[in-house]
Amino acid sequence: MRGTSSKVPAWRRTVFLPVGLLLFVLLPLLLLPLAAVFVFAFRGGPGAFLAALRNSDAQFALRFSLLMAFGTAAVNAVLGTFTAYVLSKYRFPGRQPLNIVVNLPVAIPTVVVGTSLLLLWGPIGLLGRLLEPVGLQPMFAPAGVLLAHLFVTFPYMLGAIKPLLDELEITYEEVAYTMGATRWQAFWYVILPALRNGLFTGALLTFAHSLGEFGATVLVSGNLRLRTQTAPLYIFAQFEAGNIANANAVAAVLALLSFVIFFFLLRYTGRPAWGRV
Repeated sequence: MRGTSSKVPAWRRTVFLPVGLLLFVLLPLLLLPLAAVFVFAFRGGPGAFLAALRNSDAQFALRFSLLMAFGTAAVNAVLGTFTAYVLSKYRFPGRQPLNIVVNLPVAIPTVVVGTSLLLLWGPIGLLGRLLEPVGLQPMFAPAGVLLAHLFVTFPYMLGAIKPLLDELEITYEEVAYTMGATRWQAFWYVILPALRNGLFTGALLTFAHSLGEFGATVLVSGNLRLRTQTAPLYIFAQFEAGNIANANAVAAVLALLSFVIFFFLLRYTGRPAWGRV
């Protein structure tokens, strides 16, 4: 006679199949490709991995990518917060179309972003041709890379801040005004503290997307080694040259940084938020 303790609950029996199918799909789609990066990165041992990272080109690419990611996150934290505040707190004609426009970079292919920036700021661009005679040319320089990253990542900061502003109780702000606070004081002491988690989330998302940006960067930077070559461009160039070990070493570093960012997003926000725009 079988005991009741040996029976598998019905919910467990019904969950095995969908979970098994999910793992069957995710294993080759997500998990194995990530594992392959680290397998190839450490194929020659830790010594070969570290040697690949000591390469001057690799070190420059990683430092340059981190600099661009920090700069992008800092600038977009200010621009994104200001844009979210205006769109959330003010009512004006054209507000809804503007709200759509500022989120467009999510839908536009990054290669198109790079092309549009070249046509605006490049040597033959609408504005670039005016800057060329005076020696100011943002394209194929760090300034061009920063412009591209700001364009591509702007909606992620906006998407992290605006929902919080939309849900923020207006009464707190009104109380501050009745106590004699100016609009700036109300924003600094009442609104900004309520946006802390959103700012943190938006900054991490912006940083992560800037760190891995490729499509727009390859066009506006010129992929110039030791000048404008970011880590993703370095990986591409090394694969093109057949230096698989060098490419995978830098790819492994970017993957580790992505895992760290993902951990902080889950740890401090409780859920990923890259889909909110």
